[in-house]
Amino acid sequence: MTEKLKVKEYMTTNVVTVAPEDKLVDVANLIRQTDHDGFPVVKNGKIRGYIASSDLLLCDPDNRVRDVMSTYLLVAHPDMNLMDSARVIFRSGLSKLPVVDDSGHLIGIITNSDVIRSQIERADPRKVQRLIRTLELMYNTKLDLERSIIDITELIPTQSKIYADELEGRVYELKRGLTEPLIVIQMPNRKILVDGHHRVFAAKKLDIKSMDAYLIHMHEETELGLERTAKSSGIEQLDDIEILDYAHHHPLVRATQIDLDTDSDDNDQ
Repeated sequence: MTEKLKVKEYMTTNVVTVAPEDKLVDVANLIRQTDHDGFPVVKNGKIRGYIASSDLLLCDPDNRVRDVMSTYLLVAHPDMNLMDSARVIFRSGLSKLPVVDDSGHLIGIITNSDVIRSQIERADPRKVQRLIRTLELMYNTKLDLERSIIDITELIPTQSKIYADELEGRVYELKRGLTEPLIVIQMPNRKILVDGHHRVFAAKKLDIKSMDAYLIHMHEETELGLERTAKSSGIEQLDDIEILDYAHHHPLVRATQIDLDTDSDDNDQ
């Protein structure tokens, strides 16, 4: 597969919007409530403009959004290549792009954080195909692939720990409507979770029962190496996984953090 990542796969679908008739004081309050720096302006489902926090400066709080909003907009289409949207964001100096369909309806928003996330941890078809090729070589078998909605309670984990900070990030993403697929190996009598442990835990916290997945069918009964490793660590179900404090345990944090000794600074003066 050479399928490229699309904006619709990583955009936020639960978008906070304002209306042209809203007062600027209400927009200011919404900025404080949400920590957003601006909002798409929508009427009857269609995008009419964009209002940023800077548009509120020196304006009468009783003025309307339509009086100060920008009507010249850069937008993305849901089928736009994700990297093309990243180039627009970077070259324009913006932090986000409204996502608009062919009829002008707002259906989402894509941010620079969404683009970064897509590169840090993603389950795209290329990653899945690399895994399939590896498994076929290791076990001398032929595998089939399908995209399917699966019951997360049926999954057998292969990871012994997850990180609390990253878990909260996945909860936040799911609340925003992001639906990155899991990678699961389907044996004749069980489903093995290969990629997406943080996402599954986040779904459990939100009482989400099923999730989208790349389902790799392995037709002959085989015990995978990652299964044996998980069992040796006492991991047989999702609740066996340990949740660690990201700030104290994650190797990336340990590798980059420094300890500033303020007492030493005082003594050097």
